[in-house]
Amino acid sequence: MCRSIKTLREPYTPEVTDTDVQAAALQYVRKISGFRAPAAHNAAAFDAAVAAVAEATRTLLDQLVVRGAAAPRGGQAAASAGATVSGAHLER
Repeated sequence: MCRSIKTLREPYTPEVTDTDVQAAALQYVRKISGFRAPAAHNAAAFDAAVAAVAEATRTLLDQLVVRGAAAPRGGQAAASAGATVSGAHLER
């Protein structure tokens, strides 16, 4: 794929914003479709694909369990309880 795609999961990115997820989804759809900006007759399909990829990305990040990631700033108790940090669950 593209080498400039930024890794969004812990521990590489401490906080993933909706803007990060949206940008990654847009980049993916552009790469797959071959269009930087679609023609008017393809805009709805393009926008729907970006929204679907963004939703799938957020679901993935929310469900990932990262083993051995650093404890959240709140301390060890949250990490050992399986707390979510920036969308990724910590597991020790």
